[in-house]
Amino acid sequence: MSLRPVLETRAATPAIEGAGVHLHRAFGFQDPSELDPFLLFDDFRNDRPEDFLKGFPWHPHRGIETITYVLSGTVEHGDSLGNSGTLGAGDVQWMTAGSGILHQEMPHGNASGQMHGFQLWGNLPSAQKMTAPRYQDVRGTDIPEVIDDDGTRVKVITGKFWGKTGPVDGIASDPQYLDIHVPAGVSKRFKIDTYRRAFAYVFEGEAAFANASDPTGILLEKEVAGKEVNIRDMSGNRTLVRFGTGDEITVQAGVEGVRFLLISGAPIAEPVAWHGPIVMNTQAELLQAFRELRNGTFIKPAH
Repeated sequence: MSLRPVLETRAATPAIEGAGVHLHRAFGFQDPSELDPFLLFDDFRNDRPEDFLKGFPWHPHRGIETITYVLSGTVEHGDSLGNSGTLGAGDVQWMTAGSGILHQEMPHGNASGQMHGFQLWGNLPSAQKMTAPRYQDVRGTDIPEVIDDDGTRVKVITGKFWGKTGPVDGIASDPQYLDIHVPAGVSKRFKIDTYRRAFAYVFEGEAAFANASDPTGILLEKEVAGKEVNIRDMSGNRTLVRFGTGDEITVQAGVEGVRFLLISGAPIAEPVAWHGPIVMNTQAELLQAFRELRNGTFIKPAH
């Protein structure tokens, strides 16, 4: 077993997208090789309806997959192919844009006006850039959850984990997408395939992610429920943790426990030509996509 080093922790930064949606971006529009095959991750959590209700009006995508996970509120979606629907709390949509779609996403708050969800962009390899668009809409009730003896809970959205298999399948980068809650004071190890790029995103509570050079976390100064808790180098709300290579990570939950996403995927390792919502392999392909947007040939007929 080899513990993955923590390469970096950084706070998600405020951003405005769509028609004025206030969100926090953990990564995106930077070095695409950093977390290959993943390109962007947004946390669109907000308690003020005026900061999200205008949503994400019609816009194109090509060459990527968008993964939307809703925790509270709803997201209505529709596209140029005639697909439409609503994602509720706990639901996931894995959209393979492939050769191209135009779509819109309109968030709505819950009974208290609150909205919370995440969107992840995954790259597609060159052989699948122009594949037919596909949706996988998954209800929260269909996502398996594993509960360990110490109270740790893991929802398996895609990939295999602790004997469960997530309902999303057929994804090129063979990703693993987990929603994990570790109770206060609990230290836990999670295995990740050695050949995957991996990151965690903390969105509730806090935790220390032990480094390879410091596997015990060193400074144990607080006691929670009869257990010592590491209070040094805690990663809290809206923090991205980027890992190096290895086959497992160690998490020490803080005094309120921690909830985080643990996401990993096999690198595609291909050139990236990226502008806005379109990601291709070459500048020529990128220019072609925008020409097609202008002349009305962006949407390809179904075969």
